[in-house]
Amino acid sequence: MTAPLTLLGIESSCDDTAAAVVRGTQVLSSVVYGQTGLHAAFGGVVPEIAARAHAEKLDHCVEQALHEADLPLLALDGIAVTAGPGLIGGVLSGVMCAKGLSAATGLPLIGVNHLAGHALTPRLTDQLPYPYLMLLVSGGHCQFLIVEGHDRFRRIGGTIDDAPGEAFDKVARLLGLPQPGGPSVEKAALTGDTKRFTFPRPLLNQPGCDMSFSGLKTAILRARDAVVAEKGGLTAQDQSDLSAGFQAAVTDVLAEKTRRALEIYLALNPQTPSFAIAGGVAANGSIRDRLTALCAALDTDFVAPPLRLCTDNAAMIAFAGLEQMAAGARDDLTLSARPRWPLDNRAAPMLGSGKKGAKA
Repeated sequence: MTAPLTLLGIESSCDDTAAAVVRGTQVLSSVVYGQTGLHAAFGGVVPEIAARAHAEKLDHCVEQALHEADLPLLALDGIAVTAGPGLIGGVLSGVMCAKGLSAATGLPLIGVNHLAGHALTPRLTDQLPYPYLMLLVSGGHCQFLIVEGHDRFRRIGGTIDDAPGEAFDKVARLLGLPQPGGPSVEKAALTGDTKRFTFPRPLLNQPGCDMSFSGLKTAILRARDAVVAEKGGLTAQDQSDLSAGFQAAVTDVLAEKTRRALEIYLALNPQTPSFAIAGGVAANGSIRDRLTALCAALDTDFVAPPLRLCTDNAAMIAFAGLEQMAAGARDDLTLSARPRWPLDNRAAPMLGSGKKGAKA
């Protein structure tokens, strides 16, 4: 029997500096240095600050991952690194670090699509057989993907504007709640009245699996302004009620669009029907409960990897690199950092195109 490959993974696409060592489906180490404190005063991630922090922390992160895995660098079979999409300064920091390690050691280099890392995580944690339906729902992305292979992804829907995680962060800022917005809004919603405010459920009257959250965010802004105009400010209960109404609207949209995506997926008659969710928004209890119930009603397995592997991490990058390497994929020192890198190049761009290509 062939021994499983062991890879170092490096991730730096946004505001988490991460390194991990994975052998087969075993995570030997996973180190993540967050940057929440660096960006807290700005209400969101500042790309320049993030890039500088990655450059300062990457070597320490790699060293700690190797130490925790109890392996020297030369015991590895290769180095996988996020080569896009993401904030270009951060992606470039990781790619250059990986290139340096590859050049110094001769270890193979594998560039990984960050979204593929998320999409393949259920293969790492639950060994899901292909094909399965994946909802990637995070601060920067929201897509329904039918995962047919390690490099074959069919996108059947997604957001045409803000991702849900981005909307959660923006709503938290509107309501004066701390960042990161997802946990803050969810906590406030626990004591809120979902029926006090009536918010739209965008695109539910349109066919298909595409979503929109920008208008919902605007509706929250208008409701907040109306309360402030009436009372002169927001009380804690106002914050909770607005949060609860917003979260209920997002949950309704995701549940209905997931139902439609499952209909498309189940029409393929997969041998083991499976639905997986990944990304930071997957941690939201209300959303997870609705999707779990939906899958149960449709006799489909529901898979949610542990939160530490749902949010940005390097273990998923190492595993995606393992799958690519096992299929014969290799990169060299011409590997480029890419701010945009759609998983499904056959699908029409959802967010438009520019000089750098399709955004998603």
